[in-house]
Amino acid sequence: MFSNIAGANTGAKLFPHPPPYMTSDAYTDVFNELKSLGIAGRTTATPDQALTGRFWNGAIQNYWNEIAQTTAVTHDLTTAQNARLFALLNLTMADDVIAFYDAKYTYNFWRPVTAVREAATDGNPKTLPDPNWLPEVGNTTPDPAYPGAHAVISASGASVLISFFRGNHLDFTVTSEVLPGVNRSFNSFSAAAEEATLSRIFAGVHFRSDLTAGQRLGRQVADFVVDNFLTPASEKHDSDDDR
Repeated sequence: MFSNIAGANTGAKLFPHPPPYMTSDAYTDVFNELKSLGIAGRTTATPDQALTGRFWNGAIQNYWNEIAQTTAVTHDLTTAQNARLFALLNLTMADDVIAFYDAKYTYNFWRPVTAVREAATDGNPKTLPDPNWLPEVGNTTPDPAYPGAHAVISASGASVLISFFRGNHLDFTVTSEVLPGVNRSFNSFSAAAEEATLSRIFAGVHFRSDLTAGQRLGRQVADFVVDNFLTPASEKHDSDDDR
């Protein structure tokens, strides 16, 4: 059963601010960054940035379940501890989906592939159109851009793991379901979350503003779930004693 943090009682608290106005300097900046770094075939993106964009271009929840599994094995968790870890992580990510789709279809903000090709219609003389522009990963998910799902889920996934394992620093390697045989290595949950988030710029599918809003929303969702659901028995007893 989901915790339903996007419901009427708490939705306003966890709902992201609107995306930048298309005539604003903020939008101009994220538009031009994305147009340059996210284009297929590369212009300013480095080979590693382009690889990063492709590496994370799968179902992001699968990556975080793999990271959790790797960490669980490293810590030799019991069956009960594993059950709590994966329930907590996936409950949080389920609530992420509820929260970010609520925001996506409220704002209905266009994806970069449309924004770049149709820039002549955005009212901003500083955003120049390119009718032939394509993202590095070729295809764009057919839903609104804001906020970015990878950013939401990565921020919340890292937050849950940091809370569960009571620390951020651990060496681990992640595989990719879309680039078999390619691995990425990290020394903290937050580093993996940051790369997964920024990968969406290099993939050509999200503006930085989508990602910043997504990170904020993901951390809020994780904080709510961790504080209110599947808390350890010792914490429940401490809470009862305080009453």
